[in-house]
Amino acid sequence: MKRRALMSGGAAAAAFAVPALAQQGSSSSTPKIRWRMPSSFPKSLDTVFGGATAIATIVGELTEGRFEITPFGAGEIMPALSVLDGVQANTVECGHTAGFYYVGKEPALVFDTGVPFGMTPRQHTAWMMHGGGMALMREVYAKFDVVQIPCGNTGAQMGGWFRKEIKKPEDFQGLRMRVPGLVGKVYAKLGVTPTQLPGSDVYPALEKGVLDAAEFVGPYDDEKLGLSKVAKYYYGPGVMEMGASLCFIVNRQAWEALPASYKAALQAACAQANSDMLAKYDSRNMPALKRIVGAGAKLSYWPKSVLDAMNKATLEVLKEESAASPLFAKVHTQWRAALDDLQSWASINDGNAEQYMLSLRRKS
Repeated sequence: MKRRALMSGGAAAAAFAVPALAQQGSSSSTPKIRWRMPSSFPKSLDTVFGGATAIATIVGELTEGRFEITPFGAGEIMPALSVLDGVQANTVECGHTAGFYYVGKEPALVFDTGVPFGMTPRQHTAWMMHGGGMALMREVYAKFDVVQIPCGNTGAQMGGWFRKEIKKPEDFQGLRMRVPGLVGKVYAKLGVTPTQLPGSDVYPALEKGVLDAAEFVGPYDDEKLGLSKVAKYYYGPGVMEMGASLCFIVNRQAWEALPASYKAALQAACAQANSDMLAKYDSRNMPALKRIVGAGAKLSYWPKSVLDAMNKATLEVLKEESAASPLFAKVHTQWRAALDDLQSWASINDGNAEQYMLSLRRKS
């Protein structure tokens, strides 16, 4: 129910925008504009990179082709993890990426994507749209002369692929793992050596033994990347990434130069891409998981001792980052208060109902 409601809201935003924007787009007062949009994700992933193509397509339709955005896959015109740099420098006008790839530049960017043991996609959207999150994120991105618009969410991600079993927290010691941003700092406290790699580089690193483990997104994308062929053990639940929100980023000067109708077209396109991406993952992950397990992968669940160690490490990292950065502390304080309310509401109503319905399935 909650994801259908989110999707219908995004679709409605685009639908209501079409007539007015199309009319304005045909006006001689609207200029022809051409932008390039590099993505941090490979074209082979029709879910996550598909969000970039959706934005470009919808904007073109809403402006009758007068505002043209060309998406590029990771590495085509700039490195996958340098998209923010390119937009900040105005080398490209816009980009398609995820904030947590750049926590080395500003740790508070992690809140734009998702925090371990944090918000679900529905909760993140509520915080961003009606809980003050968007204003805080715009403040953070302003440091880079960039404007940010949410444009997708993968949903909860799996814990990742491991070449050996994880039975206790100590089993993480010495592992080399592909894991991004702040999540990597959490794993480091458990003895992992974290490495941040673009998705296209994960398979060869596992195959060659450069990595012992890797997490990317979930069954549908992981199957496309072939990760089950180079690591056997697949872990969940995805408490380290309860949801990963993507962002469309625009150089501030380029944004301010746009006509109001083009800004509205971009916002409508991002809203539609946001809901469509989550719906794709929800519909495609389970069939992919069945194929992966059927081919021999071992689906496993984190033991409680491991979950407890992960949570403890997460709290330590958040405390340390808050102590080191007033901006991080400001966002974290507001985010935490919002999370408490959102989780409380879920526990009272739909979350409680879902647990009951799951219990019925176990009995059947």
